[in-house]
Amino acid sequence: MPRARLVLVCVAAALALPGCMQTRPLSVAVAEPQDGIGALSYGPEKARVRAGGPAPTYDAKYQLDASDRLRVVVYGQEGLTNSYQIDAAGAITMPLIGRVPARGLTPAALAASITSRLRNGYIRDPSVAVEIESYRPFFILGEVLAPGQYPYVPNMTVESAIAIAGGFNTRAKRDEVILTHVTSEGTYRAAVPLGTPLSPGDTVQISERWF
Repeated sequence: MPRARLVLVCVAAALALPGCMQTRPLSVAVAEPQDGIGALSYGPEKARVRAGGPAPTYDAKYQLDASDRLRVVVYGQEGLTNSYQIDAAGAITMPLIGRVPARGLTPAALAASITSRLRNGYIRDPSVAVEIESYRPFFILGEVLAPGQYPYVPNMTVESAIAIAGGFNTRAKRDEVILTHVTSEGTYRAAVPLGTPLSPGDTVQISERWF
């Protein structure tokens, strides 16, 4: 890379840094639940946004939690194939095998757990698939026109969440949005730019400006 171009790139990167304010998280565990361009990474001292593309879909590595609705398919077993919602305790309840813990598992890991339970005295060679029908909602609080709980759809950003809630009100502090994200490793809170990808269950807090 020519020297002049390298200097311009470095200056641009330096100017971009203040756009992502950093606050200390509530936990020191490192959680990076999403991979790929556009993912938001949560670390012990930072919130970092990788720019350059849409947020990834979540089905492969997504960690399930309460209020996620799943489609569980047990091939050849119509009585077991159904839609199940994860309850507040983090489990689904199926015929034959009863309650199956789901919180913190990926869809593939839950399918493996169900397969193991069905194989234990119920079905000789079960084949199970788990798909996400709908994600748990996100929450937006503070200085927007309609704060509350809203359905999550893939590839949402903080900006689109604000739009769904009616946009900023006249008292909103528009240059600082606080995002709270919870994983099995801990809870993380950081000031983030509007283009930050949103995850199911996240809480967006819009502060009030004082002047």
